[in-house]
Amino acid sequence: MTFFILFWIPLLLISVFFIYYIVSGKRLYPLWGLRLIELVSLVGLPLFYLLVVNDQENDCCSDSSAIFSPAHQLSSYSLIVLCVISYGVSTFKNRILSPLSEVLINVGLLTGLVLNMLLLYHIGWFPAVLGNVPIALLFLWQLMRNHRLFVNEWRNVVQIPTSGLYKWIWRFLNAPLWVKMPAFLLLCLPILAVLMCVLLLFGQQPDSFIRAFTDTYQHGFSQWDYMCENVECGGHYLCSVAAKGHKDIVKPIRYGERRGHLILCNRQLLVSNAFEELMEERCPRLHAFVRKHYNKVGHKIHKYYTVFDNQWVSDVVFIMMKPLEWFFLILLYLLDKKPENRIARQYLPPADQTKLKAYSNPS
Repeated sequence: MTFFILFWIPLLLISVFFIYYIVSGKRLYPLWGLRLIELVSLVGLPLFYLLVVNDQENDCCSDSSAIFSPAHQLSSYSLIVLCVISYGVSTFKNRILSPLSEVLINVGLLTGLVLNMLLLYHIGWFPAVLGNVPIALLFLWQLMRNHRLFVNEWRNVVQIPTSGLYKWIWRFLNAPLWVKMPAFLLLCLPILAVLMCVLLLFGQQPDSFIRAFTDTYQHGFSQWDYMCENVECGGHYLCSVAAKGHKDIVKPIRYGERRGHLILCNRQLLVSNAFEELMEERCPRLHAFVRKHYNKVGHKIHKYYTVFDNQWVSDVVFIMMKPLEWFFLILLYLLDKKPENRIARQYLPPADQTKLKAYSNPS
């Protein structure tokens, strides 16, 4: 019910409102109703998605990995805020402002429209249609409304400017929409360049507006998907690295199967996975919390996989993990009736695991 109210109702109300405005040139809803719809669509929906649905970090193992690169979120959020401010100024004015102010406001509106169209592809059609299409329609409505306001006021002007920059801005604002829209798009570039220069003072990069989309996983414009190709979600990353060291040190026992992939298992990896299985059975909430944060370790390891592929590095990780392995083993022997059976069945094929588990827990 909450999902329906937050997403479907704004989409339906704004779609009907937009079609009615195109046909009649008038608002369908009373002013207070329009303000409520604008507040929910422009503020409520984005905040709900960013704070509740979307993950704030890149994560190969998450279905809601960050839509904007964490390192460049300041750039994307600053742009969104400026677009919303442009909309707010535009929707509360009933007549045209100064020519330069009108140009800046309309550039901000067009930027917001383009940004939401890009998000249609970036985050997927279904969530974007529910969340971004209503916002895009509102921005498009304001652009159309501003054009009509200017045309209506221009008709009542007795003396049209005939010289200087004021003359060209006036003519530009009075041009048809099909002429103004491409020009506004070109004007977006110098305005974005000025904003980027300001953001450089806060640690952003010159291409942050682009990298906010591309330095992500599993989205439309993402270019980091290759970093997730060999990530085994839910695996023991540190122990898996440790098992790849020199055989005389890490002492591999056998091969195992994890998510259809063949992996090399040593005692440390089997004990760690057995302990996680026990924790998942006895303390599922604690296990979910630990697993969520431990998956971030996998991202860091895979990001620098060339380092962790070195056998000497794996040897060091193996030695460092030894105290933790002993701790896991002690807890297994304290809490499990047949700890060695649990350890032995880790990473076996599913059918073999089932047989060994049935043997360990006879009815």
